[in-house]
Amino acid sequence: MTELHTTPLHQLHLDLNAKMMAFAGYDMPINYPLGVMKEHLQTREKAGLFDVSHMGQIIFSGAPVEDIALFLESLIPVNIAGLKPGRQRYGFFTNEKGGILDDLMLANRGDDIFMIVNAACKVQDIAHLKEHKPDHITMDVIEDRALLALQGPESEAVMARLIPQTQDMKFMDSRVFSYNGFEIWISRSGYTGEDGFEISVPGNEAIDFAQTLLSHDEVEMIGLGARDSLRLEAGLCLYGHDLDASTTPIEGALQWGIQKIRRKEGAREGGFLGADIILAQLDAGVEKIRVGLKPEGRAPMREGVKLFADETSAEPIGNITSGGFGPTISAPVAMGYVGTEYSAMGTQLFGDVRGKRLPVTITELPFVPANFKR
Repeated sequence: MTELHTTPLHQLHLDLNAKMMAFAGYDMPINYPLGVMKEHLQTREKAGLFDVSHMGQIIFSGAPVEDIALFLESLIPVNIAGLKPGRQRYGFFTNEKGGILDDLMLANRGDDIFMIVNAACKVQDIAHLKEHKPDHITMDVIEDRALLALQGPESEAVMARLIPQTQDMKFMDSRVFSYNGFEIWISRSGYTGEDGFEISVPGNEAIDFAQTLLSHDEVEMIGLGARDSLRLEAGLCLYGHDLDASTTPIEGALQWGIQKIRRKEGAREGGFLGADIILAQLDAGVEKIRVGLKPEGRAPMREGVKLFADETSAEPIGNITSGGFGPTISAPVAMGYVGTEYSAMGTQLFGDVRGKRLPVTITELPFVPANFKR
């Protein structure tokens, strides 16, 4: 077996008696003694601290930010050149067939562009970027920093005690601060639907910084189990499950991420891999689409459950890609893909759970309203 990587916070997880498990090639905490349900509610009600250091951190520099942005726009169908300094945006790499290679966050930091990619995709993402990158742009893969996420309604108050200027940040702001003699990179963003911050710190400072946050009564350490249930309630996709290289952004209901300037008749129309397919789908529509799904009763419908139009039909019309129990709403929640003709809100379908057809209803996303600071 290949030895698992560890994050700079690994010893802290062991000290806190985390249940550890392999995830994306890393030994990661799934939950702590508090348990997934309480960790989930802790984040919704107060503040939770997540180790997300397994994700990839990349800096592009060595050229004007406008040049870097236009290079990245050849691989990512969003408005990067129009991103103002100090602001962050969601994006995704596409392939020649319009499929999504990974989804990501990127920030214009004034002198460079900072990107965060998913852990499971970072090796292929880095190779993809290097293959297309012009020589005059420098690309640094950051190996010596940890990444933390502080999420929940009490996050602002906690961060303001450490760095008062963070309370002035709005959703998707990105800033660089000096803290205790080192540089700290902070964005007001996250993966839970709650207000919060993603925080990059030097690896050798990570445990001390995490313990400082945990010293506040409002904060508990949270594992990947609750991270998954939180993002599902928030209607957020998990790459490799809800999105993949065979799914286009339009099928994934991510057309909101493609700004008008990159669409047909926009000033920088297309120019990215798969543009012909994706822009055509924006006009003509798609045959399948990602939807929210609410199973009846208390039993969750998990990933892989096939969906049917009625209780007796032989051919499935879709499938679930993420599913579980939503602790905030105390009910099962799911996302998946269905034929577009079955995607209207309120449509009742049936999921096949161990040979039994159970009712499930197409529902608006997110299941829990976002709590971002606009």
